[in-house]
This record gives sequence, structure tokens and C-alpha cells, in this order.
Amino acid sequence: MNIKPRQLEIIEATGKLLTTSGLNGLTIKNLALEMNFSESAIYRHFSSKEEIIITLLKYLNETVNKIFKESSASGDFEKDFTALFRKLTTYFMENPFYVVAVFSEGLMNESARIGERILQLMNNLTKHVRTIIGEGQKKGLITRSLTSEQIVEIIIPAFRHQLFRWKISNFESDVAQSIESLAGSLLLLLKERTD
Repeated sequence: MNIKPRQLEIIEATGKLLTTSGLNGLTIKNLALEMNFSESAIYRHFSSKEEIIITLLKYLNETVNKIFKESSASGDFEKDFTALFRKLTTYFMENPFYVVAVFSEGLMNESARIGERILQLMNNLTKHVRTIIGEGQKKGLITRSLTSEQIVEIIIPAFRHQLFRWKISNFESDVAQSIESLAGSLLLLLKERTD
């Protein structure tokens, strides 16, 4: 995605404003105030609030793709599985304002186009996790008593729950430790039993 530095600055400010003021507080006027810009300066980069949110979601989706590509390089299933969640957590810790994009149901209802982008992000995340689980199943490391799709339906909500707890703690809880513990617990639960 070809995004200019000023556009990135605007979408990051959008995420921060969503985090502090919610969807109702996200207006071009409030965004301009947050950034010490004029409203017309924002409109030079984006035609509408919807376009800003869609760009934020596209950027987040591409970042998630990049994290997955970097996390599945070792060939060691357990290491790759743990690294994936560690890298996603690190990204969200460095950019907590993107967590709102993952949890805001109001955002999903803002427009059909925004809803489609959120669904695309969730489908992308599902696809990547399913691929990793499928590799673990092929190697006989992860149970085959559940399909990879069923396992993903356990993993993603568990991960989102930890991020949600972090968000409602005002980003003060130790989310890195919580996710690390979650990844270890999931691996323990999902390991293929030979006894």
C-alpha cells in the first residue's frame, strides 16, 4: 500500500481519537483539532472520514500480513506459533490505537465499506492462523480431532479477549505476559496426544 507520511499521521491520529473519544467523537473537526491542522488540510489527503477509516483498516491488514510472513520462517511449529502472537502483541503494544479498529462494533456498522474492510481483516487473520494450525496438524503436533477451522474459532477469540482486557484496563495490564501465557496454554491444549 502506498501511503504517504502525512496520511499515516492522520490515520494514527484517527486511531488515537477513536480510542479516547469513540466513534461519535471521530469527526473531521475533532481530528483537525487533535492534529493542530485545518479541516481543509485533512481533506487534501482524504475525501471523507470513511476514507480515513478504510485506509486505517487497509494499513492494519497489510501490517498483519507482514507480521505473519515474518513469523512463519523457522519451520519450528511451536516457535512460529508463539512468535506470531508475540509479534502481533508487540505491534499492538507499540500502536494501541489500532486495537480499537479490531473491537469497535460501532465502527463495523458505520458503513458497508468499513464493515467489509473489518471482515476482510478478520478473514485474513483467520486464514493465516488456519495455515499455521494446518502445518502443525500435518506434522502430527496438533490434534486432528478438530479441524483447523474449529481450532481457529478458539484461538482468535481467545487472543481478542486478551487484547480487550488490555484495552479496558486502559492499556495498563501486562498484555505481553497474558498473550505469552495464552499461547503456551493453547499449545498445551492442542498438542496431539500419543498416550
